[in-house]
Amino acid sequence: MSLILDRPVTTARTVSPARTSSTAAPLSRTAAAAAAAATAPAPAEPAAPRTRSLPEGTEARGFALYVGIDEVTAAQTGTELGDIVAQIKALVAQIAPAAETHAAVAIAPTGAGGRDVDVVRLALQDPSAVAARRQAAEVDEEPGARGGVVVDISRKRVLLDGEAANLTYKEFELLQYLVLREGRTIERSELIGGLWADGDDEVPNERTIDVHVRRLRAKLGAFEDVVRTVRGAGYRFDRHADVSIRHASTPSPDLF
Repeated sequence: MSLILDRPVTTARTVSPARTSSTAAPLSRTAAAAAAAATAPAPAEPAAPRTRSLPEGTEARGFALYVGIDEVTAAQTGTELGDIVAQIKALVAQIAPAAETHAAVAIAPTGAGGRDVDVVRLALQDPSAVAARRQAAEVDEEPGARGGVVVDISRKRVLLDGEAANLTYKEFELLQYLVLREGRTIERSELIGGLWADGDDEVPNERTIDVHVRRLRAKLGAFEDVVRTVRGAGYRFDRHADVSIRHASTPSPDLF
């Protein structure tokens, strides 16, 4: 059975009136295929790929938005953290009225340094941020294999060029306290409050803190300058190429 078009087929050759009144000539296979393609419905657009595949058997239940801004910066722009939170929650309620929201403010010691958004992610224990920090802190080799100082918080020890330093428990705690507050000057009074409890037999005064620091530096030997003195203020630890920090597999309760 031949396919008949609803409209006459125009050809380059002139057709006589007698021919036009008769039934149109059958189309070739090529023309029939072209006509079928022209009348066929357009193929459906492929579904947009998901931005990220989820593990099988799981479903997305929401998301977390980390906002990095301190109170001073917010005030300089004419707002405050509470107002920012309220406006974001109002926007979510407008877009998706059924959504539930919860806001948490990350708190860190004054002068802790670092990017605000990174501090927020770490304070709220974002898994990827915690894993990235742990990976960056760990050395590729075994502790001490590459020399220098390794502060091994997971094993409570310090290695100097691969050899264990003979630190007392309190000397290690003093070094760890400074290392975990990298880049911040720690006053002597804070060291006393952070490392000695009220009920301890021998709670030092600010002068005897200097004695503890001198003993620690003596045992660090050639690397004594990793503990810096800030004249008139206290002590601090700054990241140094000779120093590697190995954290425990779980976050230290003393880690900010």
